[in-house]
Amino acid sequence: MLAKEVDPDDSFLPPSQRTNYECDKEPTGPLDRKKLIDHINKQALETPDRPELEPFVPGVVRGKKWIPPPPPAQLQAADEQIAIDLGDEYEQALTDATQEEIIDLAAILGFHSMMNQDQYHASLLNKGQPVGLGWDGITKSAIPKIFPAEAPNTTDPEDTIQRIKSDDSKLVEVNLNNIKTISDEQFDKLFEALKSNTHLEVLSLTNVGLTDRTALMLAGALEQNHALRVLNVETNFISPPVIVTLVKSLLTQMTIEEFRASNQRSQVFGNKIEMEITELVEKNTTLLRLGLHLEFNDARHRVAAHLQRNIDRIRVDKRDGRSSRGSYYRPVRNEEEQELAMSDVEEEPEVEVPPADYDVEEDPDNVVIRPPPSDDEDM
Repeated sequence: MLAKEVDPDDSFLPPSQRTNYECDKEPTGPLDRKKLIDHINKQALETPDRPELEPFVPGVVRGKKWIPPPPPAQLQAADEQIAIDLGDEYEQALTDATQEEIIDLAAILGFHSMMNQDQYHASLLNKGQPVGLGWDGITKSAIPKIFPAEAPNTTDPEDTIQRIKSDDSKLVEVNLNNIKTISDEQFDKLFEALKSNTHLEVLSLTNVGLTDRTALMLAGALEQNHALRVLNVETNFISPPVIVTLVKSLLTQMTIEEFRASNQRSQVFGNKIEMEITELVEKNTTLLRLGLHLEFNDARHRVAAHLQRNIDRIRVDKRDGRSSRGSYYRPVRNEEEQELAMSDVEEEPEVEVPPADYDVEEDPDNVVIRPPPSDDEDM
């Protein structure tokens, strides 16, 4: 029965023939459009109008005139509702007080809505109120303070390279930010000297025009340097694959605690690059701060969780009196020093870690923490 009510497969069938229509009937006669219109007009003219119950009189308003309701009575002000007796002395003092004195009093009492920032700071510093900034004055924008321009970086790259090459013990931090005159040859010398340096801990190369070629040389230097803790290469021309190489080079020595490389030539890394960076960061046990803009939530959450675990591990080591940096910051140069270093190191007792009472299931989108089944559920 329902098959008759469903459209057939033939889409060329007219819609009137797609259903079982049972209201067909024969026409009563031929249609004359002109006679039909004349009949409708004649019937409209012959139909009498409805009689009015009240005759129309010009100038007479029927019904009630609309009168708007009275507005609600305004509540009296709070000072009129509550009578406060301040005493003759205080009332006389407030009555005779000038505008500047009232502003000073409001600043002391913390009534910030009665004054602007200039009046407030002038009251605190007892400088007197500025002219034209009273309640009756014209509102003007505050004139911005003019600060001197930041002085250019006066660090000498050649001298810095020589000191790094000679392993100067007093050279702990190098800041070459905003020096755009450093040539590729100087970068080659700098990164070659960085391989054997054992005292430099902070290296900042922001906005110096680093390219992929020089960044790859920096990655090679990071694989051999034992002392560097902070590296900043922001605002350069490093491509995303080379950034992955830099992050991968941090795993060789495990000494870098802070790495920043945001604001490069390509602002968006893509899911593949971000997942590679995330996997490399999760293998790093010494990295505490990472300055990279990650677009995907999964990468951001996993990186943030791993950095927090590294910070917690250092906090626990400090609490237990253990060193979390190990021998990373003093490289062993020969076998004699290695044997001497191993003889001085006391063996730490193994710490038994209790089994976790939860299972961690990781997928590309979420990290699910699920408790194990209880004994009752097994039964």
